[in-house]
Amino acid sequence: MVQKMYRQALEGLKKALGRDCTSTLDTVNNLGLLYADEGRLDKAEQMYEQALDGKEKAFGRGYTSALDTVDNLGNLYA
Repeated sequence: MVQKMYRQALEGLKKALGRDCTSTLDTVNNLGLLYADEGRLDKAEQMYEQALDGKEKAFGRGYTSALDTVDNLGNLYA
């Protein structure tokens, strides 16, 4: 149920704000957290990579939110 809610939010944000909006990318990252908690590590990695790519393109590598996503990827690989 939570996953469905995140997916609905993500689709709405993409339509309303675009794929590269901070809110959209944060939701992608949060969906990755959910997948990681569920043990769906491949899906989590996919979401983290998507969020990181968008954040780095939009804001640069040193952007705080991008670094949070790097941390999530590191935890996933640990």
